[in-house]
Amino acid sequence: MAAALPSLSHIVWVPHLDAAAAPPKLAGLKPWADLLDHPDVPREEFRFERVADDHPLWVLFSSGTTGLPKPIVHGHTGMLLEHLKLMHLHLNLGPRSVMFFYSTTGWMMWNVLVASLLAGGCAVLYDGSPTHPDPSCLWRLAEASSATCFGASPTFVQVIEKAGLRPCEQFDLSALESVILSGAPSTPESFEWFYRHVKPDLWVTSQSGGTELCSGLVGSVPLLPVYAGEIQARMLGMNVQAWNDAGVELHDEVGELVVTTPFPSMPLRFWNDPDDARYRESYFEHFPGVWRHGDFMRINAHGGCYIYGRSDSTLNRFGVRIGSAEIYRTVEELEDIADSMVVCCELPGGKFFMPLFLRLAPGRILDDELRARIAQRLRENCSPRHVPDVMVQVDEIPYTLTGKKMEVPVRKILMGSPAALVASRDAMANPQSLDWFTAFGSQVPS
Repeated sequence: MAAALPSLSHIVWVPHLDAAAAPPKLAGLKPWADLLDHPDVPREEFRFERVADDHPLWVLFSSGTTGLPKPIVHGHTGMLLEHLKLMHLHLNLGPRSVMFFYSTTGWMMWNVLVASLLAGGCAVLYDGSPTHPDPSCLWRLAEASSATCFGASPTFVQVIEKAGLRPCEQFDLSALESVILSGAPSTPESFEWFYRHVKPDLWVTSQSGGTELCSGLVGSVPLLPVYAGEIQARMLGMNVQAWNDAGVELHDEVGELVVTTPFPSMPLRFWNDPDDARYRESYFEHFPGVWRHGDFMRINAHGGCYIYGRSDSTLNRFGVRIGSAEIYRTVEELEDIADSMVVCCELPGGKFFMPLFLRLAPGRILDDELRARIAQRLRENCSPRHVPDVMVQVDEIPYTLTGKKMEVPVRKILMGSPAALVASRDAMANPQSLDWFTAFGSQVPS
């Protein structure tokens, strides 16, 4: 990999798993210990290099939920301005704050976590499984670090909720002030779990944005009330609206999330994207000149926001659009269900095929009785249109490394696209799971 980067001049070697391991023989490599072995430099002697406003800051790769990851280049000034705004005015962080968010370095939330230093606070970094040796390990970390801000994905909340964890009874969380949920649509039940089992006087917030901006489009506001399952408001500098297919703004109706004016941390470009072709195709093709983010959302009368999942993974039953999050919320409340994924495949003649894939809890089987219970819950809690065409038991649900379900790649695979063209196995947590869906594609009606 290093040989394929001709502009690479320095490599830092961190022997994470084996401190005694010999470093590889690469030009420009410097061991981490050697990097730290130098005299302290007085602050007055510190020098930095001034760069242009649009000088690249970093390249972030999208998670791969909609296809091959996109290499997104951000600039210095826009990202600094965006993160200063986010930390101070939306997350309410300051010099006394201690922020922890469970994230890998490949997810933009790691960059956001490090940005807490801009507010003068502390960032708590953790490298490891969130459930090893048991589901309470992150709460032990929160107690030990006196975290004031705790962040995780709603998927993690489901895991610890099903494990029966009650952090308020096991840990001293007196320093904890706020909780950030990001990475997937949050439900009222997730909010309730934190207030009931963590702390009754928390500020529980939900955010939604993306790697494209390395921040949020809609999120938290310290001065506004909290409504369970609702994102408090559109963020400052983000002209977010919900549009129908004709480009008309919707009020208290579900539509496409668009941003109608430029925002501070828009990407400079995609790496290796001649003439910005892929960049424009990804965000500006659907509504020319207007950023289409790829999510379904609703903005209610008082400005509260709801995200309903990816619009490009829309479920279409009898001409009615359905958000996959509605089905997951209903199905995964059952103790029998450990995880689920639903997709909708377009068929010739204007027809659709909507399978529901289910990973069951240990010892459970998908028999006719369970299928009937699932269908009944979907009819009662959602509508008859939410009942899938088939329910199929699977061993694994495909996830990206950042913990997002790969609905769009699975739908494309079921419709005949080669897996290598719609998903990067290197960006997956469980790449072997795609093999099953490739084989299942032969069962999709033609």
